[in-house]
Amino acid sequence: MEQFDYIVIGAGSAGCVIANRLGEDQRKKILVLEAGGSDRSLTISMPAALSLPMNSKRFNWGLKTEPEPGLDNRIMNLPRGKGLGGSSSINGMCYVRGNPMDYELWSAKGALGWHWANVLPYFKKLEKVSESSELRGNEGPITVTKGNSGNILNQKFLEAGAQAGYPLSENMNGIQHEGMSPMEMFVKKGTRASAAKSYLYPALKRGNVKVEKHAVVEKILFEGKKAEAVLYSKYGKKFKIFARKGIILSAGSIMSPKILKLSGVGPKAELNAHGIEIIKSFDDVGTNLMDHLELYIQYQCRKPITLYKYLNPFSKFLIGIQWMLFKKGLGATNHFESGGHIRSRAGILYPDIQFHFLPLAISYDGKKDAGTHGFQVHVGTKRAKSRGWVRLKSNNPLDPPKVRFNYMTDPQDWIDMRACITLTREIFSQNSFSDIIGNEIAPGENCKTSDQMDKFIKEKVESAYHPCGTLRMGTDRKAVVDPRTMKLNGFDGLFVVDSSVMPQATAGDLNTPTLMIAERAADLIKGEVLSEDILAPIMGDFNWRERQRSSEIGHDFSSNRKDLKKLLSETNQL
Repeated sequence: MEQFDYIVIGAGSAGCVIANRLGEDQRKKILVLEAGGSDRSLTISMPAALSLPMNSKRFNWGLKTEPEPGLDNRIMNLPRGKGLGGSSSINGMCYVRGNPMDYELWSAKGALGWHWANVLPYFKKLEKVSESSELRGNEGPITVTKGNSGNILNQKFLEAGAQAGYPLSENMNGIQHEGMSPMEMFVKKGTRASAAKSYLYPALKRGNVKVEKHAVVEKILFEGKKAEAVLYSKYGKKFKIFARKGIILSAGSIMSPKILKLSGVGPKAELNAHGIEIIKSFDDVGTNLMDHLELYIQYQCRKPITLYKYLNPFSKFLIGIQWMLFKKGLGATNHFESGGHIRSRAGILYPDIQFHFLPLAISYDGKKDAGTHGFQVHVGTKRAKSRGWVRLKSNNPLDPPKVRFNYMTDPQDWIDMRACITLTREIFSQNSFSDIIGNEIAPGENCKTSDQMDKFIKEKVESAYHPCGTLRMGTDRKAVVDPRTMKLNGFDGLFVVDSSVMPQATAGDLNTPTLMIAERAADLIKGEVLSEDILAPIMGDFNWRERQRSSEIGHDFSSNRKDLKKLLSETNQL
């Protein structure tokens, strides 16, 4: 029956931020409930070992999708972080803010107050970068660095993009998102900069924030429409904890809707089917599920300049020793050191395709390499039209939910994914690679027609592990969360803060926007948001209607946000 001022459900990326920021007032007493355990592990800390915690039962919930009808009923992997730091402890550590127009799109979709000028101060607040720029932050909790492995293939990829007619950007998180660019990563002094290490541990040192690990939330308890307490179990015992000021649901885009439904908030028919008492019938809880899909386009390399030469046990041992002793070398990078963002066709206002280049031909989970020197790019679309859902499997809190993304069920998604293959091949055909490129490993030389591409997509496309959108914020009747307060619509004392509130997936990896959401949400809860940033440029191609690419991105769309909303509507984004 212990009481706290705030209870935070989930110690993932958002939950760690919320606990830290609300705990800055040391008069407040905060409890964080985490279903997983500790994040203390060398495999989490070492950036190059990212595939190990991602495949670990200790750190990954090991979720699977329901059969996906758009992919011939394939069952897809759905890794979700388990333990302190959540998915920030097992992800690929790519630091990408997204495109400024992403947040104009959020605002146009009803997320009032979340346009670019409003969110830029929070990106700056959370980050600590070494460069001097009015658009970057230098004092935040998250240390952001660029890879420094020195592999020549990263530069060749950037040069090939420029030769293909795409712009070069000094930094995709600076003034220009569109184009080919070096990538940044969540790495501090050679180790993973997870949300737990960057936010939660400093908060715990203050003494007013407590974490309860291995705490499985069974339900949120209401008095009328006010959230008052949380019921959780630990090692078979049940506990009820009361919150004086509020409960913050930060369990992620998969688990947050599950917890709401177990608590009696969700579609009436679904709750009735599982014998759950209805607190509020809310049809859109667990809908609007989005993700990023990606393909690996792989080529042989005719020179031994890839990471393949380090895949043998002895080289791995040496890399590990160097990292353990000095936190330097090939163990101190995620090896995603160059990438890019382009538009799939003329008439697209801002990038909808993303590249992550890797100087090695290997599966993302690290389980299968090409058996030869090679390189690859992970390429995928960022604003797929398909939408899925999260539903209860049963009323047992220990059962995982049922998840279906409905991947590739919209015809436009096939057009866009084929463009990913075609445009990537064009980049690799440039002079930059001519002296080293060998045979195409995947899709392969025989994959040329649309039907052949579609077969490859169905068999090989993978999730980029960026689920979001299941508790969408907005001001329309169906929206689940109020963007002005982060409260669950129709309730008091219950806030939702994680990637589930995104109205639209951003053009990039989702961990950075999730941290930004939590930073701003903490201020909304406290009632003290930062002012708009008057220097918030929104750069793009002035002739986007007529051309798919341009070597220069020099037009600033920020002067008239009403016109920008019309343009977003024109391109069928709204």
